[in-house]
Amino acid sequence: MSRFSPRRAGLVALTAAVALALTACGSSADTDAATATSLADIGTFEDLEAAAKAEGRLNVIALPRDWANYGEIIDLFKSRYPEITVEEQSPDVSSAEEIQAAKTNEGLDTAPDVFDLGLAVALANTDQFAPYKVQTWDDIPDALKEPSGLFVGDYGGYMSVGYDSAKVPAPTSLDDLLGADYKASVALNGDPTQAGAAFAGVGLATVQSGGTLDDFTPGIDFFAALNAAGNFLKVDATTATVTSGETPVVFNWDYLNATHVNDVPTWEVVVFPGTGYAGYYNQAINKDAPHPAAARLWQEFLYSDEVQNLWLKGGARPVRMAAMVEAGTIDATLAAALPEAPADTVVPTEEQSTAAGTLLGEKWAAAIQ
Repeated sequence: MSRFSPRRAGLVALTAAVALALTACGSSADTDAATATSLADIGTFEDLEAAAKAEGRLNVIALPRDWANYGEIIDLFKSRYPEITVEEQSPDVSSAEEIQAAKTNEGLDTAPDVFDLGLAVALANTDQFAPYKVQTWDDIPDALKEPSGLFVGDYGGYMSVGYDSAKVPAPTSLDDLLGADYKASVALNGDPTQAGAAFAGVGLATVQSGGTLDDFTPGIDFFAALNAAGNFLKVDATTATVTSGETPVVFNWDYLNATHVNDVPTWEVVVFPGTGYAGYYNQAINKDAPHPAAARLWQEFLYSDEVQNLWLKGGARPVRMAAMVEAGTIDATLAAALPEAPADTVVPTEEQSTAAGTLLGEKWAAAIQ
C-alpha cells in the first residue's frame, strides 16, 4: 500500500479485558448508527455489535496484509465476528485512491466503509468523513486527532531508508544516495502527491537537507538532483519490487522497511542521524458508509488495548502508547524491542501538511521529469 498515511503492533490485553474496555454506556439500540458520533449514541457495546452483525459486512480498502501487521488485525476481527464478512478491497491503492473509490461507489453496497489515510489526504477530504469518537478517545494525544473525530491518528513510526546490503553500500547520509553507487536504485513508496509514505520521504529529505517542514522545497530539490543523477527510480516500491531486486534502496517507514528482511536476508534499515521525521496514519469513517455500524465497531476494535498492541507487534508505535504505558497495558517486551527514536524528531502539523501537499502538487512532476 502506498499511502498517505498508512500500519504496526503486538498483544497484551486479553480478550476478556478488551471486552470490558470496549463495553460501556448503554441505552437504546434504536439510534441510527450512521449518525452516531460515539458509542453513547448507539447504546451499549453489545448494541453496536448486534447492529454490525445485522449488517453482516465491512468494506475496508488499502490495507495490505504485510503493512503494520494488518493481516493479523483483520484476521482477529474476522474470528471475533464471523457474522461479519470483511471485504478487503484494493490493498495496494493510495490514500487518494481510497477517497476516489468512495466517491465512485457512493450509494453502492461496495463502497468503502472506512479509510486509513495519510494526514495530507485526510485534511483535504474532511467532507468525506463521519465524525466518531471511540471509547478510548481521551488516551489519544490532541495533536494526533481532529477535534470532532472526523479522522484520528492510529499508528506511526519514523521515516527510514532500507537497502539491500548485497547490492549497495550502507548509506550514512542523504547525500550518499546521490553517488554513483546508487545508480538507478532509489525509490519511494508511491507518489508523494498521493501517498503518505512517499510524502514523508520528501519530508525527511527536507529536514535532512537543513530545511524545515514549513517549506518542502529542499526535499523536492533533493529528489530532482537524485533524478538528474540517474539514481531515482520512478517505481512505487512494494514488497514485490524489493524481493525481486527492482528497488534495492527504498525510502519508507521504519516498520515497513523492517519487514523486508523476511524476503531479502541482506536487507538493512537506517534512520539517518540528525533530524528525524515521524508520522501517523489516520482512521476515518466514510460518511456514506454502506455498513455504518460495522464501520464504528471496526474503529472501536482498532483503538482497543489488544489491537494497539498488535500495531506494536508490527513494529509501529500505537497512538495510545503513552497512556497504555501509564496504565500498564502496553506489551512491555514489544515496546522495548522498538528501535531507538531519533533524538531530534519533527512531525508535520496540519498546516504544514496542507502547505506541503499544495507545493508538491505544483512542483513534484516537474522535479522528476
